[in-house]
Amino acid sequence: MTGGRGLVFRDVEVDGRRVDVRVAGGVIEGVGSDLPAAGAEVVDGGGGALVPGLHDHHIHLLATAAAEASVPVGPADVGDAAGLAAALRGAAARTPPGGWVRAVGYHESVAGDLDRATLDQWVPDTPVRVQHRTGGLWMLNGAALAAVAPIPADDGDGPGTSADTGRFFRADRWLADRWPTVDLDLAALGRRLAAYGVTGVTDATPFATPDGPRRLGAAVAAGDLPQHVTMMGGPALVGTPAPPGLTPGPVKLLLHDHDLPPLDVVVGWVSWAHGAGRPVAVHSVTLDALVVTIAALQDAGPMAGDRIEHAAIVPPAFVADLLDLGVAVVTQPSFVRERGDGYLTEVDEAEQPDLWRCGTLASAGVPVAAGTDAPYGPLDPWVAIRAATTRRTRAGVPLGPDEAVPPRTALALFLGPADRPGGPPRRVVPGAPADLALLRAPLADAIAEGPGRAEPPVRRTYRAGAQLPAP
Repeated sequence: MTGGRGLVFRDVEVDGRRVDVRVAGGVIEGVGSDLPAAGAEVVDGGGGALVPGLHDHHIHLLATAAAEASVPVGPADVGDAAGLAAALRGAAARTPPGGWVRAVGYHESVAGDLDRATLDQWVPDTPVRVQHRTGGLWMLNGAALAAVAPIPADDGDGPGTSADTGRFFRADRWLADRWPTVDLDLAALGRRLAAYGVTGVTDATPFATPDGPRRLGAAVAAGDLPQHVTMMGGPALVGTPAPPGLTPGPVKLLLHDHDLPPLDVVVGWVSWAHGAGRPVAVHSVTLDALVVTIAALQDAGPMAGDRIEHAAIVPPAFVADLLDLGVAVVTQPSFVRERGDGYLTEVDEAEQPDLWRCGTLASAGVPVAAGTDAPYGPLDPWVAIRAATTRRTRAGVPLGPDEAVPPRTALALFLGPADRPGGPPRRVVPGAPADLALLRAPLADAIAEGPGRAEPPVRRTYRAGAQLPAP
């Protein structure tokens, strides 16, 4: 981080006006024309927008850093079964003896329901683990299964797999002690986030032990993660103090889509968290999960700060329930672009308008914010911002076009306070913290779709007036 003697941004766009902005002592001191610059560093904005630093309201930091050290095998990366096989064989050839191949982003559209037998055909000797793009499923080959053995019977308490299939559902905690850890470069991740204009994040991982939070706290203390970091954690950590440098957020409740818990169990979880003074963040990507979530919050009673993560499917009849509860929805517009073409073939046409709602919720008064869900979605929040305005898939096909929002509304999805996602967006005004992103162009141009979007529209990012390092 650099800075310290004050800043004056010349000729920047703020709320549609070209002005100067003066920063001193880590806060915005003035916004206007021809502001004095004595003793300050002067930055020529060239008419580019100056916006509050973005807050990614739903990200998985450790998993994102691990993905950087993994082989990407999503549909856009490998295309088909032949491409997947080639990618895994190539990675195995580069893996030293005793090492593992770790692949991420898999979806059935590549090669169907991947299992041990198929993986063994491609890579029989090197341990291979492939993660589904949802993050909830790992697929292992025979060499990997042998390395994590013995595998307990699937009696509901084990890892939810069998040695026959090599498919592990929601078994990360069980597997973590049985396969090698991945070297994580959190400093590189912090720089990448800064390059996107991100000055704050909410880690949505349902940590069950203090190990993950300690790792994040150490990265913040070392300056590797220069962003403000809010951490959820799972029910097991309720009452456990967050490490220094991390702000405790809501308690993450992960409702397993294939095995939803009974309503009274979810009500108990919500009541327990609320009793400890913590709101909840409930994972909901199916209609059944949404029904259980709404019913549980109604039974337990809502608390300020409660939120629903994803809300991937919201039929119109449930919008009033969300409004009555006062619960925020933290959605992922980027999935419209990244996964939309699959939805068009896999989801019933009558249900497609219910996917990843944004405009309808916002118009009804439901607080709506956005996160990237990285690494399960693109780390670049500008992909989500643009997708929220266009509602088009990678192939350019509209998906739920009535859910599109104007560019400023799309940007505001990432401008709500960490503890009030969907609340009034932070603004560049005197007295506000100087957590800022200077864009290369006016806001409308920065958000607009078009060619040449390989690099983010962010020129520099500042936290408390100090410039953050970027790649």
